[in-house]
Amino acid sequence: MSAELLPCIEIETEPNPRASVIWLHGLGADGNDFVPVVPELRLPASLSVRFVFPHAPVRPVTINNGFRMRAWYDISAADLNSRADMAGVQQSARQVEALIDREKQRGMLPSRIVLAGFSQGGAIALYAGLRHAERLAGIIALSTYLIAPDRLAPEATEANRGASIFMGHGTADPIVRFEWGNASRQLLASTGYDVEWHTYRMEHSVCMEEISAISAWLARVLATKPGS
Repeated sequence: MSAELLPCIEIETEPNPRASVIWLHGLGADGNDFVPVVPELRLPASLSVRFVFPHAPVRPVTINNGFRMRAWYDISAADLNSRADMAGVQQSARQVEALIDREKQRGMLPSRIVLAGFSQGGAIALYAGLRHAERLAGIIALSTYLIAPDRLAPEATEANRGASIFMGHGTADPIVRFEWGNASRQLLASTGYDVEWHTYRMEHSVCMEEISAISAWLARVLATKPGS
């Protein structure tokens, strides 16, 4: 049974979209956070994309003194290994699956769907995308890390082993440390995943150089193929 659909903001770059990008915000933000990125991507008119920006549920976050905010999962500690509340992660993964199912019901092939996310949202994009049963167009993971890397090998699906992954990280990130992102990238690459890795002189953020690189990556992975 699919999870209840999250409320979302949707933007279509052109009529009759032929690809979808489901973009997950970071901790404490909401779906509005990455809406301004859409025009900045300057995608060609020939690439008609539906961007879906869901709002994460509101929940207490331990690391922020239990304050209630939009979050994809609870974070209990500042260290990498005990950050993620796995029940919350799995709930969010089911909610992402429900959004993918809705895009499929609208006629979108899985191979035309990208999962994207920043920080906590990027962690869920990786977690859900690498476990999705059908081949996706790719995954964008910004300023983030692999949740439960020890579970990747037994839980990842063969379908997305060859999916393209865009990872970007700031070298001065004080929130999701650069070495966490780099270690996640190295693990993915060492197990055969196709990772395009970008680093930027920034903190926990995005920059125009990164947005330009994402635009080029999207144009490549969403290039129209026979049957798509």
